[in-house]
Amino acid sequence: MGIVNIATTSTGRRASGARLNRYRKRQGRLRKRLQAKKTSSARRLLRKRRRKEARFAADLNHQISKCIVAEAERTRCGIAVEQLTGIRDRVRLRKPQRATLHSWAFAQLGSFLAYKAKQAGVAFVEVDPAYTSQMCSACGWVDKKNRRSQAAFECGRCRFVGHADHNAAVNIASRGVERWGDVMRPYAAPTLTASQGGSSRPIGTRSGK
Repeated sequence: MGIVNIATTSTGRRASGARLNRYRKRQGRLRKRLQAKKTSSARRLLRKRRRKEARFAADLNHQISKCIVAEAERTRCGIAVEQLTGIRDRVRLRKPQRATLHSWAFAQLGSFLAYKAKQAGVAFVEVDPAYTSQMCSACGWVDKKNRRSQAAFECGRCRFVGHADHNAAVNIASRGVERWGDVMRPYAAPTLTASQGGSSRPIGTRSGK
């Protein structure tokens, strides 16, 4: 889902993007060499490498989604994820990071989480990610200055300090409870119920920025 951390959950689990970044850089260098040759054999190799990259992305997305769903099932929690539509337009990154962001299969990871959660009987909802990076999960104060850096979060009001992605994941989890209530009304209270494989503490999943 992201650059530094592909995904972060409200329970503190982080899927590091280091392996992805190394792989993408290596593949990028190889693509440049092949594109420079402009031969039919080079074009064939480029197509082959694109398929290889797609398989790599799918395998990594399967691993990440499997771990998240397994944790949710074990702890009897639901899963709340930020809506991925428009993520490429929302995120502002330096030029070297854009290629990685634009080539990563965000929608695929979201779909893997959705269908694996359904198979496991785990509640799954998507929530609006607006201001989750800027909102303090401790007191609710919203200020863009709260996000001090990619990793650092410090609330300007209550002085809560934490990892920025984890803070956002907790906010997403809270919105997941509200969203689940909206989806299930009038059949359920606004919490993730045990009958749906959830609890009042959904696992919020944050895409790493």
